[in-house]
Amino acid sequence: MKNKCTIIEAAKKVLSTTNGFMSVTEIYTQILEHSLYVFHAQDPISVLRGELRSHSVGIDFPTASSKKYFFYDESQRRFRLLGSENRTVRKNGKEQVSLRTVREMHHEYVDAFRLKILNQLKCLNPYEFEKFCMNLLEVYGFIDLSVTQKSRDGGIDGFGKLKIGLAYMNVAFQCKRWNTGVVARKEIDAFRGAIQGEYEQGIFFTTSSFTKEAMNYSIKQGAVPVILIDGNMIVDFMIEKQFGIEHENLPIYINALDQILS
Repeated sequence: MKNKCTIIEAAKKVLSTTNGFMSVTEIYTQILEHSLYVFHAQDPISVLRGELRSHSVGIDFPTASSKKYFFYDESQRRFRLLGSENRTVRKNGKEQVSLRTVREMHHEYVDAFRLKILNQLKCLNPYEFEKFCMNLLEVYGFIDLSVTQKSRDGGIDGFGKLKIGLAYMNVAFQCKRWNTGVVARKEIDAFRGAIQGEYEQGIFFTTSSFTKEAMNYSIKQGAVPVILIDGNMIVDFMIEKQFGIEHENLPIYINALDQILS
């Protein structure tokens, strides 16, 4: 049977029916139910996933397509349509971009930008990520910061001090640059055990995320508190402090002539 459209065209038709995200399996199921495409591969879901990723903003690899139609939410592993088909309206035969469209485009740009920054952090080697975390803490007022030597880290990647009132609090930090998987409670417990008795607070960085159990036990009565900072929070901090990030203020003009003529 000859297909009337490509895999990407079929996926776009499915995603155009919703404003939200869909998983690869959900998209695949809808494609089959509506007979939009017939897959002949042994693992059609993997083929579909590869095509979707190739055409998603913020995902760059050597064979990725330059044409982008989708946005990929890495934390949920779900896709949505960028909605480029509806970005313009016509007036007097000319295309005009609406204010609502500009806002939607900005939202899409920010989502893609955040994902790109997070992917760049995941590409750092472990030592570079430790140095990055140390420099980020310095921006937030930590002093006397240092990254430990690998042979002597004892489960601690770095340490420093933070002034609280008239006193200084000794702080240690751990850095996990992970591309896949989530940080479990055992990692938090091991880090806490390494700093107990010598430091008043621990900070655990990861480019990934934390399990619910890890988050529940980060603050434990009678034990050193451990602040958990995942990949999305790191990007938030970078944007807040403009740390490794620059921004431009682009003015958006809104017609308010009627207000001065009324």
